[in-house]
Amino acid sequence: MDTIELGDVSITRVFDWQGPVAPMDVMVPNSTPQLLEDNRRLLAPDFWEPETSSYIVAVQSWVIRSQGRVIVVDTGAGDGKPRPNMPPFNELSTGYPATLEAAGVAPDEVDLVVNTHLHVDHVGGNTVRVGEAWVPLFPRAKYLLSRIDVEFWRPGAPVQPVGAGVNVNVFEDSVQPVLDADQALLWDDSYQIDSALRIELAPGHTPGHAIVKLESAGESAALVGDLLHSPLQVEHSDFHSCFCEDPQEAKQSRERLLGWAADTGALVVPAHFSGHGAFKVTRIGGRFAIAGWAPFDRQSPAQ
Repeated sequence: MDTIELGDVSITRVFDWQGPVAPMDVMVPNSTPQLLEDNRRLLAPDFWEPETSSYIVAVQSWVIRSQGRVIVVDTGAGDGKPRPNMPPFNELSTGYPATLEAAGVAPDEVDLVVNTHLHVDHVGGNTVRVGEAWVPLFPRAKYLLSRIDVEFWRPGAPVQPVGAGVNVNVFEDSVQPVLDADQALLWDDSYQIDSALRIELAPGHTPGHAIVKLESAGESAALVGDLLHSPLQVEHSDFHSCFCEDPQEAKQSRERLLGWAADTGALVVPAHFSGHGAFKVTRIGGRFAIAGWAPFDRQSPAQ
């Protein structure tokens, strides 16, 4: 685990799981073999496995301490969850609660949980099995959920999501128990957590996909969920992932975020980047570029 301080706020990265999940040209369809080879130094070994051309994903949570509260952003894939169409996450056993405790966070100390969206690898740790039931892992926390995403993923919703196959069972075992326990706080366009932290919609990957913006004592950052899966998407902001519900809307959200980060010097923290895990952005001509990796210095865990 590693921690950075931004103004009066701290962010601790907590790894849940890391490994290959799909061929790179499936995960990011625009990533041609030549483009990957041209960017080998940028991508390997943290984001791309050249020998198999596999996309490497880091599944992780972010623990934020701000103004006396403990906030967990995204909860990984979870333990013991049936994921028949997503083999890397099927009945996974990473000991997520123990990993959080090793980072200094006991479940009953958490005040807020933010799910940037309701995909399998962002909500799985919301709940834990007790007997035959799934119950919220964080007993006194409010879970901040985008109302749009809740309605989009609710079983029986009128629109069939692109990611419906990989998200089988996810709502039932990782979202519905939170709703049933009356621990969900549904928000719409934005939500102000405190004077330093704000949730904003950044739709496209899912309709209710969100980012968490941090601004404290002249420093800023954004935890951007799945706006970015690969460093290639910084320079090539039109590239999308295979799980984006609306690729064009995702592109617009990505470009708004990258523009804000370039203009403010904010740190960009994607959900799935391993290695240093965060970076700053600059503009070169009409494109964005990574200005430097900072400041999570922990090496990636063994795959």
